[in-house]
Amino acid sequence: MTDRLNTLRGLPASVKRPEYDPVAHGVGIVHLGLGAFHKSHQAVYTDDALAASGGDWRIAGVSLRNPAVSEALTPQNGLFTVIERGFEGTEARVIGSVAAAFCLSTHRQPVLDALCSPATRIVSLTVSEKGYGIDRTSSGIDLAHPAIAADLKTPDHPVGVAGLIVQAIGQRRQAGAPPLTILCCDNLPENGRMVRALLLDFARRSAPGLVDHIASDIGFPSTMVDRITPAQGKETLALAHKMTGRCDLAAVETERFRQWVIEDDFRSGRPDWAAGGAIFARDVRPYELMKLRMLNGTHSLIAYAGFLSGMTYVRDVMSDPSMATLVRRHLAAAAATLPLLDGVDFDAYGDDLMHRFSNPHLAHETYQIAMDGTEKLPQRILSPAMEALDRGQSLTPYAFATAAWMRYALGKRDDGMSYALRDPQEGTIAAKMDGARDARDIVQRFSEIPALFPEILHNHDAWTDTVVDKLSGMLTEGMAWAINNEANRL
Repeated sequence: MTDRLNTLRGLPASVKRPEYDPVAHGVGIVHLGLGAFHKSHQAVYTDDALAASGGDWRIAGVSLRNPAVSEALTPQNGLFTVIERGFEGTEARVIGSVAAAFCLSTHRQPVLDALCSPATRIVSLTVSEKGYGIDRTSSGIDLAHPAIAADLKTPDHPVGVAGLIVQAIGQRRQAGAPPLTILCCDNLPENGRMVRALLLDFARRSAPGLVDHIASDIGFPSTMVDRITPAQGKETLALAHKMTGRCDLAAVETERFRQWVIEDDFRSGRPDWAAGGAIFARDVRPYELMKLRMLNGTHSLIAYAGFLSGMTYVRDVMSDPSMATLVRRHLAAAAATLPLLDGVDFDAYGDDLMHRFSNPHLAHETYQIAMDGTEKLPQRILSPAMEALDRGQSLTPYAFATAAWMRYALGKRDDGMSYALRDPQEGTIAAKMDGARDARDIVQRFSEIPALFPEILHNHDAWTDTVVDKLSGMLTEGMAWAINNEANRL
């Protein structure tokens, strides 16, 4: 049995390792949502920051439900391999910034102790769009969200993000600990303001004495994050073993590119993330819009159209000429809705995305990207569609992507094989589509799902007719035909 990766000694010279002694640095960050993306992104930036400027900024990582992540990292003393794959080659790097790994369901008290420690100054999050329990209409809490409902009922035993953080803020305030900064790193517009509104609404209902403290003393910088990171597979583990000579059950694969733009609003200090290339800005919103609409929106098109036409990976989509044509069209359409951003050439950014999507070494599954569509569609596709409508621009790219999502959300391939949507509204969608007759009926039923489609789009005849037209072709002729037909029109 090969040794686990639990020490830096004896690693091959080709493997990059921390340029600092990890155990000499204490924990200053608690991260909720300890998954592949955090390990490939924020943990790497923190590794760079520790190497450049030191400080007690190591990370205590927390998985909210799945103990497998902590079970993989703990025997390895928090060490794990990041495998960076690009056209130029593949490199392995061992990261030392994670000091401890917990699962809330099995390590509740250690998690709370870490959150309440005076040494902890930042709580960062990557829990996915659906993990927060946001009501998109009110921007407050969604009372029907399981974790929100459970935490309002038993606030002393939280299972969700809002309940856990509000409980920790209360205990920290009582103990006189320094004020926290809550750092959201999920793909959501104005994510810092979103989390602030969420916690304030939760506190009003569960701990009203904390509302003023949260509003005035806690920092909520918004961020834009970018690094394509596929889910870990057997190939990842095999490659990590080949490159390091160790068994690393926590290894992740990612692209070489990475980007992090952060509003500089930290109440009790921060690591030197700029050493890893992070950009500190007064306003992150223009960067967020660029990434959400161009990268994430195009990713959604790739996911739904690609999956339903039998393309397993993003790289497969990009090798199909018709899909590559539609990807290029979507990037250009999304760019046309964006405000100008100093120093950024949207055409060049689109070219870079085409190159990144085509990376032959990344096994990024279309099915992985397709999950949680009802959470992603509003900001990735429908918001730029509204902007295009305002500007008199073509709605066709967004209508095609929306129709592709609707076709995907029916839960059956062209050959009749079923698959799970992996969407928080999967049950609602199934009930809504029961007995649907044709494309127009399906579009109407989807448009009636609360807080999903903006009323202006729902009532816009040209939008509806275009979505119906695209969906009709997908239903009657198949997704592969619809893709080729659409590309041939351009």
